[in-house]
Amino acid sequence: MSYTGLTSDSRQVKPGMVFAAIPGTAQDGRDFIPQAIAAGASAILSLPGTTATVPVIESDNPRLAYAHLARELYPAQPDTLVAMTGTNGKSSTVEFLRQIWQRTGHTAASFGTLGITTKSGTTPLTHTTPDAVALHKTLAQLNSQGITHAAMEASSHGLKQYRMHAVTLSAAGFSNLTQDHFDYHPTVEDYFESKLKLFKDLLPKGSPAVITTNDEFGRRVADACDALGHDTMRVGWTGEDIRIDEITPRASAQDITLVIRDKRLSLHLPLAGEFQSLNAVQAIGLAIATGVDANDAVMAAELMTGVPGRLEPVGHTRDKAPVFVDFAHTEDGLDKLLRSVRPHTMGKIVVVFGCGGDRDATKRPLMAKAACKHADTVIVTDDNPRSESPSAIRAEVLTGCPTASEIGDRATAIREGIKLLGHGDCLVIAGKGHEQGQIIGDRTIPFSDQDEVRKALKELGHDQ
Repeated sequence: MSYTGLTSDSRQVKPGMVFAAIPGTAQDGRDFIPQAIAAGASAILSLPGTTATVPVIESDNPRLAYAHLARELYPAQPDTLVAMTGTNGKSSTVEFLRQIWQRTGHTAASFGTLGITTKSGTTPLTHTTPDAVALHKTLAQLNSQGITHAAMEASSHGLKQYRMHAVTLSAAGFSNLTQDHFDYHPTVEDYFESKLKLFKDLLPKGSPAVITTNDEFGRRVADACDALGHDTMRVGWTGEDIRIDEITPRASAQDITLVIRDKRLSLHLPLAGEFQSLNAVQAIGLAIATGVDANDAVMAAELMTGVPGRLEPVGHTRDKAPVFVDFAHTEDGLDKLLRSVRPHTMGKIVVVFGCGGDRDATKRPLMAKAACKHADTVIVTDDNPRSESPSAIRAEVLTGCPTASEIGDRATAIREGIKLLGHGDCLVIAGKGHEQGQIIGDRTIPFSDQDEVRKALKELGHDQ
């Protein structure tokens, strides 16, 4: 069929476009068919039995059909496309992979939570995995810019909603699976199966699948990839293809001994934190899987720069106590974050964190328990309360760590955390990372953890 465009948002319909009337969890797109037709929609894509005054394209799976129509509209994509899934580590891994590709002679891009990044800089995106039309338009634009290698995040939401199902992948990766998004996924298994769609439905048979096998879910994904006929590469502490043999923490870096297919290689990673090493190893594996020589990949990793909001060093006190900002917003993410800074910290660890509203509430006390276990001082503050009562959220968090301090105003909490720092200490501010706003009610207030840290350090008379 001939059509001028495609959208699932009736407000974006222009004459000649196809309107995808897709039933959702909050709204049913079929309710907006009259509005779309009035705006000039030439056809409707929806479930069988849908009636309209324009032709209806019927599909038992309109989300999947929408993805394939989007690919028809924007067919071009970079020659090498890699997708990365998992609860934690996706953003860092795809950006690290981009950096390795770029340093080994390829024109590369990464995109997801942090936006679209090329060697020229970063532009924002609205979702980790964009709407199918936005995704294919992005891929076509990258291709037109001469990008030959692209790495993208694959969220469980995006996979379950078939946003990616028409892309052509060269390789795929998996980092880990821990508690998150249980406001959307009814069970852990549903969450896991959504992640597994990347390897079952999208990755062509025989393609490389690079899997971190440190946890049970990673091992299950690797076994599933074997059964699917993929070229499975197991990496991490228990990796058979790339194994971390030893890590020696330095002040703001780490020396890593890797065993890559029985060959020992040394990597000086200029980033702190064990989880950074896991993400770097995952990226090295994906680089090798897409044709980069192992030695070249490791050498490129030695020049890596960190990702905004991922154990990002923002400043330090006059006693040289560092202040880090990180995106950790799950129990596992906070646990790994605090365990990662411990080897680099001679004194006490102070953590400031909160939990978001209108999201999985069961993780709130669990995150607090992780904070209490690994930090010496815990300050509970607000994150993005959204429509919930901020004080009620904090109360739920505090049940997991009754000894924590409670300071609702996030800027004040950050300032108080800095005041507590002495020689050898460090402050970790977790939960928002790269975000530039705080969602309170239906408003987004401009807010940056990094800006608040710099402001507080200056006002308190610290060198930065």
